[in-house]
Amino acid sequence: MMNAAPKWNRVSDAEMVRRLERPAGKIHVVLDTDTYNEIDDQFALSYMVRSVEKLEVKAIYAAPFSNHHSTGPADGMERSYQEILKVLTLLEAEELKEVTYRGSTGYLPNEDDPVISDAAKDLAERAMQYSAGNPLYVISIGAITNIASAILLNPEITGRIVVVWLGGHALSWPDTEEFNMVQDIAAARIVFGCGVPLVQLPCMGVVSEFATTGPELEYHLKGRNRLCDYLLEHVLDEVTLLDAGRFWSRVIWDVTAVAWLLDGDFMQDYLIHSPIPEYDGKYAFDNTRHFIRYVYHVNRDRLFGDLFEKLRR
Repeated sequence: MMNAAPKWNRVSDAEMVRRLERPAGKIHVVLDTDTYNEIDDQFALSYMVRSVEKLEVKAIYAAPFSNHHSTGPADGMERSYQEILKVLTLLEAEELKEVTYRGSTGYLPNEDDPVISDAAKDLAERAMQYSAGNPLYVISIGAITNIASAILLNPEITGRIVVVWLGGHALSWPDTEEFNMVQDIAAARIVFGCGVPLVQLPCMGVVSEFATTGPELEYHLKGRNRLCDYLLEHVLDEVTLLDAGRFWSRVIWDVTAVAWLLDGDFMQDYLIHSPIPEYDGKYAFDNTRHFIRYVYHVNRDRLFGDLFEKLRR
């Protein structure tokens, strides 16, 4: 018999709005990333580490994924873990390897039981050092299994963290069958439903604006440093693998989740009542639910300018 789902505590609308304000000053962050999944996680990891004026990185978690780069979620997580270490070497951030943790080897079996992993346990414990007035910011750019598992392990952390997640599609999109969402709908339902302060960056219809091309990447990155050359080569290899053809562009999705926390006026957002991700690939709506912050526009050129400048450091 499964355990009963936790009874989530709900704060007042006014308190939730306060917790969803963009933070001022330097903040503590952790990153949950399926780094080997595509090309954009490496950019996001690098952007986060290079944004030292705003972000102090406390931990990095490897997330599971399943696609043409892995044989399944466990393999995807392990490949992501190794890719994180590789990028940290290029960033000359060896100290962060000590706080990089393997995450879930599978997706949630239901909405009641966590998948135990080093990443989930670390977040469940680490978040207890923080408070509603001084939260830990959790940047999630993959299937949100590790975060949901940590919440199930220790529901009290919902009052001590703010989750910034790239996942799902725009509310106006005909479905929400987006990669990060569909891999673990149960985890998404927990995060959208438990009352944790949540910033959603939808993919198609919003973050899909944040695209670049080969000539632009070559102009800004080629020959600048080892990291820039690696990122460029990785994009070109993926384009070749997917047989993208002569004319192509790529969305660097995950960078936007990091950018929401920065001070550069990189995007616009508003408050909505938390939608309900359903198992049929649609959203349901209930205007009695708590607020989340919903990003609806990305200032593409301004953000790419900041990204390229930091990668070239």
